[in-house]
Amino acid sequence: MEYRGSLVIISTCLVLLVSCFLADLDVTLPVMYVTVAAVLWLCWGWLRRRDGGTHQRVCVLVLGDIGRSPRMQYHALSLSKHGYQVTLVGFLGSRPHQGVLDRKKIQIVAISEVKGLQAGPKLLTYAVKVVVQSLQLLRLLLTMKLQAHLLMQNPPGLPGIAVAWLVCALRGTTFIIDWHNYGYTIMALSLGAAHPVVRLAKWYEHLFGRLSTLNLCVTNAMKNDLQKNWGIEATTLHDRPASVFGKTSLNLQHELFCRLANTYPEFQHPGTVGEETKAEATVFTVCSPNDGSVTLWRDRPALLVSSTSWTEDEDFSILLKALEEYEGYIRGGSLLPSLVCVITGKGPQKEHYRKLIDSLHLDHVNICTPWLEAEDYPLLLGSSDLGVCLHKSSSGLDLPMKVVDMFGCCLPVCAISFNSLPELVKHDENGLIFRDSAELAEQLKSLLSGFPSLDGKLGAFRAKLCSSRDQCWDDNWDQTVLPLLRSLSLPEP
Repeated sequence: MEYRGSLVIISTCLVLLVSCFLADLDVTLPVMYVTVAAVLWLCWGWLRRRDGGTHQRVCVLVLGDIGRSPRMQYHALSLSKHGYQVTLVGFLGSRPHQGVLDRKKIQIVAISEVKGLQAGPKLLTYAVKVVVQSLQLLRLLLTMKLQAHLLMQNPPGLPGIAVAWLVCALRGTTFIIDWHNYGYTIMALSLGAAHPVVRLAKWYEHLFGRLSTLNLCVTNAMKNDLQKNWGIEATTLHDRPASVFGKTSLNLQHELFCRLANTYPEFQHPGTVGEETKAEATVFTVCSPNDGSVTLWRDRPALLVSSTSWTEDEDFSILLKALEEYEGYIRGGSLLPSLVCVITGKGPQKEHYRKLIDSLHLDHVNICTPWLEAEDYPLLLGSSDLGVCLHKSSSGLDLPMKVVDMFGCCLPVCAISFNSLPELVKHDENGLIFRDSAELAEQLKSLLSGFPSLDGKLGAFRAKLCSSRDQCWDDNWDQTVLPLLRSLSLPEP
């Protein structure tokens, strides 16, 4: 009723003012000023109108694919568990986690990804895309129910940060940024640091990033950089694995491998004939037809896993060269297991690397690049023998979520070196850090020698990860973020 009443008064004032002009009546400037002021005052009141549930509403915003934004999904789940009504806004390119879909207190609001003009100069198409996306986001955020807090992921922050700040300023909403990286450094990977668009993006991110009320970040290195170079005080919220990440039971491993074998021949046992036999055996597991018990093949290949967004900050040619060298070790007589290498993910460079993979001539290494559903990804990690991470931060300040998930499954990791990585991967304690393909190949040889025995370094890493698991996401979030939100809560109406 209050909303409709405000619209009626605003519409009446505007109609009277326009009618006076059309009738050529003498309308003095003071009357115009008063009318405009009244309209603005009513709009202000409408934008900030509150109800009994306002203090428990939070908008979680990501200008990207929700299904491929695990940290923001975890934020939404944690908020909902503490009674907040969450509106999760983003693109629906892939299916979100089932836990997010099942929570009644989480409403997903999909926004369409703007592609820009199909023809014309790249700068013009990008500018049109930014303007259209800004208007789309502005309309959505201004018309939804008033939120107590708006939590936004950065990057991507263009145009989201400016629009989110404007809406929060107009509506009295707390503006929170979760810094995963810097957007301009990602742009610089393809355009170069000196490109005018990159320099503009850096200025934009620096200007509007400082206008937030509260800031979270993923590493202590980023916290220090934000404070030193941007004048932004942030709280570090290290990524932690969700409760779904853990070691996968043999029965679930077998079910997963059977599903994958229906599409990917790399998972099929070479001796299987016919659909019935395929259901009983995979290249890794066999199910007894007598009692249904599942066992691992003694001569099975090792399962190597990596995940990626197939973007410029991950050079998968390093892994491919390392696998070629590993193949050479076996051909040279080294007692090493065959490999099944699974690289999961979606992204713009996937086809480029698929062509490179198809051009390889490997007899002891099989590579497949599936896209897994959210529920199958933790099962795969919990079934694997070794993880590889090629995420090389564009800023050197973030950490790869994939390694966090792998550690949650007690899966040892070989990760490429960059500045802040030692906050997560302790070399020769819970994994190994490499600098190039030759070093990675040597690490694969060292870790997989004697496979499937767990007596070597690979088994020691796994045992250490299982015995020293960090806090889960829920505990970490409750201790770090929840107190901050409660200190910012709006007073009861």
